[in-house]
Amino acid sequence: MIKVLNAGIYCSVQDQGRLGFAKKGIPQGGSLDSYSAELANALLKNSPTDAVIEITFGLGKFEFTHDTYICITGGHFSPKLNMSSMRMNRVYEVNKNDMLSFGKRNYGARVYLGIQGGIQSEMVLQSRSFASGITQLRLEKGDELHIKLMETYVEDAFSKVKVYKDHFEAADLECFPGPEFDQLNESQKERLFESFTISEDNNRVGYRLNESIENDLAPILTSAVLPGTVQLTPSGKLIVLLRDCQVTGGYPRVLQLTEYAVSRLSQRIAGEEMRFEVR
Repeated sequence: MIKVLNAGIYCSVQDQGRLGFAKKGIPQGGSLDSYSAELANALLKNSPTDAVIEITFGLGKFEFTHDTYICITGGHFSPKLNMSSMRMNRVYEVNKNDMLSFGKRNYGARVYLGIQGGIQSEMVLQSRSFASGITQLRLEKGDELHIKLMETYVEDAFSKVKVYKDHFEAADLECFPGPEFDQLNESQKERLFESFTISEDNNRVGYRLNESIENDLAPILTSAVLPGTVQLTPSGKLIVLLRDCQVTGGYPRVLQLTEYAVSRLSQRIAGEEMRFEVR
């Protein structure tokens, strides 16, 4: 078991999400930074679909009730095991009563705690991901999460990797034109590919950007959206949808981020600069 000693501002269990349920109005969900979550599972020799703990701004503290192996990926918030500093992106053996905590932010916004065998939370609609109206929304102090018994350690079975900080610091977000992109005039298109900054209005549903684009487009019929869809609102503000977004929307869909760009954006914080880049 893993005991939650401090749940921080938003810690949750996440996997690859609920694919195939959009027709029922159920968001995809899953790890915001799927790249970092999958890296944790790969280092632990887990399945890519195994569940991890997503920790926003490193604000969380956990106790292990039996031996296992763990890996910390994603944002760097000075992780510590029993007050001893840990390295990112490598596997550690933990023992009964060991405690994991975090400290100063170095980069990123979300940390991923991978466990050998994955978190064994309840499977609902083919996923363990926490989601509003489907499971509990977030972890709370005192929660206990089931994990598998520790498997036999095999020498050199685990690896460590170096992750380039561009994933957390580069401003460019790769995308391609959305369904309503061609309705923009040349001036609007030019502005769309200039710099924007992330507003404080951001969460797992989406990021709103501070700057505006002149918008004279007519509303569209409610149409499909997905994580990475960039919507142009009537006020001219842009919203970039993330994993917990709705499945339909009525704002023009001017761009669509790649899967990797969604992961990269999720590691940025309010006030940071970003640019859309079509390749």
